[in-house]
Amino acid sequence: MNDTYILAFCLSFLAGAATVIGAAVAFVIKRENLSLLAIGLGFSAGVMLYVSFMEILPHAKEALIQLYGQIGSWLSTGVFFVGIFLAGGIDRCLPSHHVQIHTLDPSDKLKRLGLFTALALAIHNFPEGLATFLATIDNTTLGISVAVAVALHNIPEGIAVALPIFHATENRRQAFWYSAFSGLAEPLGACIGFFFITWILHQAALGMMFALVAGIMVYISLDELLPTAHDYGNGHLVIMGVIGGMGLMALSLLIF
Repeated sequence: MNDTYILAFCLSFLAGAATVIGAAVAFVIKRENLSLLAIGLGFSAGVMLYVSFMEILPHAKEALIQLYGQIGSWLSTGVFFVGIFLAGGIDRCLPSHHVQIHTLDPSDKLKRLGLFTALALAIHNFPEGLATFLATIDNTTLGISVAVAVALHNIPEGIAVALPIFHATENRRQAFWYSAFSGLAEPLGACIGFFFITWILHQAALGMMFALVAGIMVYISLDELLPTAHDYGNGHLVIMGVIGGMGLMALSLLIF
């Protein structure tokens, strides 16, 4: 295993581990002051949207065009939308994990909500780990950018898991470990990515995989990150975060 693969695994693991930061924050956060979460979620969405449309999808399109000519352009676009519908289908099969912080009261219902949230986020985090791994294999700078974006939005996701469980049980350890569990799906996604590259290494397969991942990331940004950001703060804060994330991502790609 070369150094790039090791780095890709490490970035996927660290991005997933950010959920435990959210778990720790959940124990001390003031529910009346969530503006930073709104900005952070918007920032993460901006990074993921920009990198999906400006880097990952064009890369997939270029790879497939080299193999199939103009048909490759249609193929990359089609697989991109397959990724969106795939993420949407997974989302519809899961209980909602959007948490309205101000409505929380200790109860068994809250604990169930936290457990369902952990399960939902684990499934959602799987393609993010795959995206981080594949992006790092293709371009180290891109992989680091995706990992930072994923880690940023995993922090409030960790809060979403830990906060209801902590309020229901007053057990910090239990809330912490359930939150950590939801982040373990990211390195699992990286393992699948390693298997994919090692045993199914083909330019066409990789091109379609990148297009699929771009679609999944766009869906996560539009359906998960931005609506949750609006739960935590007003629209102006959210759009500031989105623009900041896009700007920083664009700058990093220009510099590196």
